[in-house]
Amino acid sequence: MAGTLKDRVALVTGAVGGIGRTISHILAQEGATLGLNYLVEPDEVAEAFLAEFTHQGYRGKLYKADVSQFEDTSRLVERVSKDFGRIDILVNNAGITIDRTLKNMTPDQWEKVLAVDLSSVFNCSKAVISQMLERGYGRIISISSVVGQKGNFGQTNYAAAKAAIIGFTKALALETAKKGITVNAVAPGFVKTAMTGQIPKDVLDKIVNGRAMGGRTSSSIFSR
Repeated sequence: MAGTLKDRVALVTGAVGGIGRTISHILAQEGATLGLNYLVEPDEVAEAFLAEFTHQGYRGKLYKADVSQFEDTSRLVERVSKDFGRIDILVNNAGITIDRTLKNMTPDQWEKVLAVDLSSVFNCSKAVISQMLERGYGRIISISSVVGQKGNFGQTNYAAAKAAIIGFTKALALETAKKGITVNAVAPGFVKTAMTGQIPKDVLDKIVNGRAMGGRTSSSIFSR
C-alpha cells in the first residue's frame, strides 16, 4: 500500500478501543505496518478487529500487553521490533478513567489511572527511544486531553495524568529535537467512544453544551 508512511512501522497502544481504532486505520491507510496493542478488550473482540483490519488490505498484528507495567512494555516492544524489524512511530493512546471526587477517591483509583494513562507513556517511550536514536528517526505521539488543560469535576486523577503528558512531551521533545525524533501530544475534546458511552445522558448533555454541572462550573469536556 502506497502512502506517506510506506515502509514505516507503528506501535499503537490501546489500539482496539475507540480512538485507537481510528488512529490505527489512518496510519494503515498511509501505508504503515501496525503493532496493535490491547489489554482490557476480550480476545475475540481484538481478533475480530484484526480480521476486519487485514481484510481491508492493511498490515498488522495483535499484541496483548499491559503497558502500565514496565517489564511487560519492554517485552511488547521487543516482540514488535522482532516481528517487523523496528518501530518508527509510537502512539501512546492507552487510557482509562475512574471518576470520583477527591473526597471519595481511593489511593488505588488514583494510582491505577496514573499508571495506565501516564506511566504507560514513560514505559513505551523509554522502550523505543534507544532504537529511534540509533537510527536518527522516530515519531512519538501521546494522546492527552483538554481535561489536562482545564480540569474536570470528579477527574483529578485523569486531569493530573493528562496534564503530566503535556509536560513530559515538551521535555522529551527538547531532548530529541536535534536527533531526528519528533515528540508531540494531541489533546482531544469530547469523542464518542465506549468510554464516554458510560457517562449518564444528563451529564453528557451538560458537558456537550458547556453548561454548569450540578451547580458547579465545568470549563472542560470529557475526552477519549
